[in-house]
Amino acid sequence: MLGRIVEIADDRRHLFVHRGFMVVRDTEGERKELGQVPLDDIAAVIANAHGITYTNNLLVALAERGVPFVLCAANHNAVGMLLTLDGHHVQSKRIEAQIGASLPTHKRLWAAVVKSKLQQQASALEAAGAPTAPLTALVGKVRSGDPENIEGQGARRYWSLLFGGEFRRDQDGNGVNALLNYGYTVLRSATARAVVAAGLHPSIGLHHSNDGNPMRLVDDLLEPFRPVVDLKVWQLLHNNETEVTPETKRALVRALYDDMPTEAGVTPVMVCMQKLAISLAQVYLGERERLDLPLPGLPLSLASSLNGD
Repeated sequence: MLGRIVEIADDRRHLFVHRGFMVVRDTEGERKELGQVPLDDIAAVIANAHGITYTNNLLVALAERGVPFVLCAANHNAVGMLLTLDGHHVQSKRIEAQIGASLPTHKRLWAAVVKSKLQQQASALEAAGAPTAPLTALVGKVRSGDPENIEGQGARRYWSLLFGGEFRRDQDGNGVNALLNYGYTVLRSATARAVVAAGLHPSIGLHHSNDGNPMRLVDDLLEPFRPVVDLKVWQLLHNNETEVTPETKRALVRALYDDMPTEAGVTPVMVCMQKLAISLAQVYLGERERLDLPLPGLPLSLASSLNGD
């Protein structure tokens, strides 16, 4: 069963655990209870408001279930994340294999991730009615480790084709950028959960190497899924939804439950993330050669809505 992404978006809320439920209560006036969610149904909790308080017991209960607790800044970017230390029964063995993986292995895997991202970006452009050749032409140029930074070249072409020549990606920007920030925060929390559940360490990346980033592997593995969020934002804009609102947030969260094409058939985006993380652990252990990456193509529900069905 797919878990629920729970966002706390209203100010002055108190969160605590009671009899297997996460309870949300108002901290003002009569301190009314506002809702309950079964802990076992939660995939991630996103704290995206001011004045939120929570008990240590709740954080422990979430960590025991491998549920990330995400802290957001005013720009809707994740600035902190609480993750479990015990995500898999053979976690130590897998992390040892992860640490021992050779540089050529990491370079080969990163090239596969970049190719998949470019293919998914081309699929997003196709769905948006934009030219795809500028992205598809780059796929065959990606070499081990991507030394020519084909990923970056693709991004420069992709953003202008999807959102127009005037668009600039700015993490502190409003409008499109704020929507992208929120969508990526949701994506990052789901990917982090998948990485830890697979018994891997989120700080040991394939390519990202910023010493101040404790989520390097998470940021590597979410790359092929970013276009899912990008296309959802494009769709929102074409429906005249240009700001981060409760409605646009729900739309962005729902993107994680959309079905993507895979070699085994269509699978929800969140499950694709889990399969990718597990396949990486298996590569490290010598149990397989390739990553389980999604096939090119946008999620089916997005395709239907874009076609007016």
